[in-house]
Amino acid sequence: MRLVLASAVMGLIWLALVSASSGWKAVLRALVSSSSTRGRRELGRRLGAEAIVLLLETRGMPQVLDDRLAILHALMRPLKGEQWTVRETRLFAANATGYGYLAAAAGLLVAGIAGEPNIAWLGCICGLLLTIGRLREVHNQARRRKQELLLALPDLLGKLTLLIGAGETVHRALAHCADRPPGHGRESLLHNELVKAVQAMSNGQSFSAAIEAFSRRCAVQEVSVFTTVLLLNYRRGGDQLSLSLREISLPLWDKRRSAARSRGEEASSKLVFPLTGIFFILMVLVGAPAMLLMNG
Repeated sequence: MRLVLASAVMGLIWLALVSASSGWKAVLRALVSSSSTRGRRELGRRLGAEAIVLLLETRGMPQVLDDRLAILHALMRPLKGEQWTVRETRLFAANATGYGYLAAAAGLLVAGIAGEPNIAWLGCICGLLLTIGRLREVHNQARRRKQELLLALPDLLGKLTLLIGAGETVHRALAHCADRPPGHGRESLLHNELVKAVQAMSNGQSFSAAIEAFSRRCAVQEVSVFTTVLLLNYRRGGDQLSLSLREISLPLWDKRRSAARSRGEEASSKLVFPLTGIFFILMVLVGAPAMLLMNG
């Protein structure tokens, strides 16, 4: 019974937070009109993450939380695009926290009904892991994105060095690299961003603005170094630019090898648990008949 009351208290706390941001009247109106599709959408908005974000924005965002959200936003914006706003990052974090809170409350409720206190601990752990897992996935996606860019950048630098050394202008060399996807027609993230930059220049945007936008979209230090070298030397061209590109490409090949090595280690580590499970299943399949024969 105490666990059921604890679950009810958690629900009341959530409603109190929602009401503090939207007001009791707005929540009651959303409850009354929840029979329609628009009303259910409004109820979800009033009772969901948007209400918590509104409460934090109106009452003042704590500095520690604001700093953490700024770090999360810096990771999510390259993944989601330049249109991704700070408020959308706050909604994502609030949704992740809300799902964990809901899982913990559901665990308390089920534990109270079933009379098993261990289920309450399981619900709290699942809620915590659910929140951490969603935030951790953002970090993993950002890391994989950086690795993909680092794997593709040395090839792009090599092609540009050859084309510029052969007498092509920087703009035509970039357009030539954008026309031919790397790796037997396989698309890559860096190639897609380069295509956007070349299309922007073809539509009348200046070279410097298109390259700076390309650097912002990639949001990787090595790409920023590459674009800085281009902006400093693209008017000169020729041997000076080829030499600069060759100098910055040498450490990138080392980073590419380390990124490929880390990806291989991750792939091998992911196979450990499935192979261990298969091994135990085979042991049971082989040993069970022998044990049955010995017992018989």
